[in-house]
Amino acid sequence: MIIVTGAAGFIGSCLVGRLNADGFNDVVVVDNFSVEKKLANLKGKRLREYVDRNEFFAWLDEHHEQVEFVFHLGARTDTAEQDKAIFDLLNLNYSKQMWQACVRYQLPLVYASSAATYGSGTLGYSDDEVLLPLLRPLNPYGDSKNDFDNWAVQQAEKPFFWAGLKFFNVYGPNEYHKGRMASVIFHTFQQVQRTGSMELFRSHRPDFADGEQKRDFIYVRDLVDVCIFLMHHRRNSGIYNLGTGEARTFLDLALTTFAALGKTADIRFKDTPEDIRDTYQYFTQADMSKLRGIGYARPFTRLEDGITEYVRDFLLPGSYL
Repeated sequence: MIIVTGAAGFIGSCLVGRLNADGFNDVVVVDNFSVEKKLANLKGKRLREYVDRNEFFAWLDEHHEQVEFVFHLGARTDTAEQDKAIFDLLNLNYSKQMWQACVRYQLPLVYASSAATYGSGTLGYSDDEVLLPLLRPLNPYGDSKNDFDNWAVQQAEKPFFWAGLKFFNVYGPNEYHKGRMASVIFHTFQQVQRTGSMELFRSHRPDFADGEQKRDFIYVRDLVDVCIFLMHHRRNSGIYNLGTGEARTFLDLALTTFAALGKTADIRFKDTPEDIRDTYQYFTQADMSKLRGIGYARPFTRLEDGITEYVRDFLLPGSYL
């Protein structure tokens, strides 16, 4: 059996779909299944069992001998949330329990970290673990991910294989439920279909023109490919960046979305909301040399190709991966 936490969410459900496509049908999905709008992400997938996240560790105590691999992707991911207690509960302490269970039962573990750990990027975007204690995230979400990364590397007892993946800006199918936290591609599509135009955040820094803020956008299919690679690789434990290694502007993203829809671009700008303005990342770009160095050789999807597939094959028909 393969465990996927956060399985009803965006990335988790895409990973479950890929596991099914590769012939893995004994997938145990773990989540808070009371959030009904996420359940469509799992419809039609071949699953062994649904386990509520609050009951998972008791379930694992009983079934651990049948488990082959654990993907821990479940987390609270709202970068605007300011309640540290929520992140301590769901991101930090739950992840510690997961780690300790994987140590106890010697289960390999891949877990989701985040590029939010890099904060304003003053130290760059290297996934060298020596830098972890020096990173200063800009919000409680980033703090929770960095706190766990630091805790994990300091543990004397570790799973025989483990990897923490610092996800950069992920986009792609199955994010219909994410609301404000969905990708800019999703919001562009929705706005263009509704109004014919798109509003991007205005720059509030003199060194960036409006729309020229840059992020490392990674297609969810590429992210899942790396997860599958690590499941088979099971060597070289550690923290790894997971982006493309190429920063692109939000203007690039919006223009490509208009092109995929066959529409003339109409892009306008609005102030960045005040609750995230001071913690907004203006540039991210993953250093991917560490993952490449352990043998991951597949190219990452070009932004133009990923957006075009996402829009035409998923957003327009309203389908799921």
